[in-house]
Amino acid sequence: MVKVAVVGHVEWIEFARVAEVPRPGRIVHASETFTAPAGGGAVTAMQLRHLAGQATLYTALGDDEVGHRAADELLRLGLRVEATFRPEPQRRGFVFLDDHGERTITVIGERLGTWGADPLPWDLLASYDGVYFTAGDRGALAFARTAGTMVATARAMEVLRGSGIRLDALVGSARDPGERPELLDPPPGAVVMTGGKAGGSWTAADGRSGAWVAAPVPGPVRDAYGCGDSFAGGLTYGLAEGGSIDEAVELGARCGAACLTGSGPYEGQGRVPGVARP
Repeated sequence: MVKVAVVGHVEWIEFARVAEVPRPGRIVHASETFTAPAGGGAVTAMQLRHLAGQATLYTALGDDEVGHRAADELLRLGLRVEATFRPEPQRRGFVFLDDHGERTITVIGERLGTWGADPLPWDLLASYDGVYFTAGDRGALAFARTAGTMVATARAMEVLRGSGIRLDALVGSARDPGERPELLDPPPGAVVMTGGKAGGSWTAADGRSGAWVAAPVPGPVRDAYGCGDSFAGGLTYGLAEGGSIDEAVELGARCGAACLTGSGPYEGQGRVPGVARP
């Protein structure tokens, strides 16, 4: 069994399904509302759990009612959670889900990440086949690197820059200015850029490059929240399993497409075509 983990952040999200995102000054009525612990760390960890059968999330949460509720919900969803609680509010968010399947996100509060000095079982990460990194300090980053394979989001560039830690892959969105990668030293094994319906491309440190087309969506489109993070989970799992970069991005594409068919981040993740459930 492939052992996988995420070192990352959690956002408590309130979702509202609307016909369209309101223009300034307008009022819209939601046809459905629900809440979930989400954000890049939690969503990727859940995708890894669907692929591997189990996954561990190393995270920091606010020491308030919302932060503790997020921990309880993540455990209920089946994740192993190694968390430290900070004396500050839990990061939250509000998401419009419109009739076109698009998501529009507002985040509230600072991203909470783990620190290498936090009393968590960091030594266990050396026994893991793959780790995905979204948030934390340099100490947490160094512990994550002890895993066999390490993938990170370009949103963690502030921590990655100047760390001297080599990634097996760096993943970002070509459509999101906040996820544009910078040159790192040493360079990642591969830089992977997603493009939604346009597929994506990758460039390896040795000069090789490639591209993929978007995977067929295995059902009606529900919403796009969590698709990029689900892609990252598939990519991380594929590389941790020993697959090639082409195989890993193809699995990531199928995970992202499956996520489109669910309401919120998790419902569609278990529908990845061609993946046997552990």
